[in-house]
Amino acid sequence: QVQLVESGGGLVQAGGSLGISCTDSESSFSRRAMAWYRQSTGKQRELVARILRDGNTKYADSVKGRFTIARDNVKKTVYLQMNSLKLEDTAVYYCAGWRSTRILSVIATSAPDYWGQGTLVTVSS
Repeated sequence: QVQLVESGGGLVQAGGSLGISCTDSESSFSRRAMAWYRQSTGKQRELVARILRDGNTKYADSVKGRFTIARDNVKKTVYLQMNSLKLEDTAVYYCAGWRSTRILSVIATSAPDYWGQGTLVTVSS
């Protein structure tokens, strides 16, 4: 079974930067599409960024140009580098992944199969 463990959340000031990471327990990581979602208090969980096994990425409009998702298949880790942070970026950030057998059309339209526990990112003024 897939276990996703996140780390790196914390408190940062507006305009600052923070990197968070997520490590996958399984060797199938290299074939798995991965993503970061976030959920703020009182709001729906939203897709922040997604990366396919070939490195193709997708970002929410609200974070384009500020956030970067990357993966290291040797370390079985996906990263989210967050720059120019805004107050509205405050949220619990969740690592997520799809089964390695999922095809793109399913990944693009279906919820992830696996979730991490979440890590809190708080942006202060």
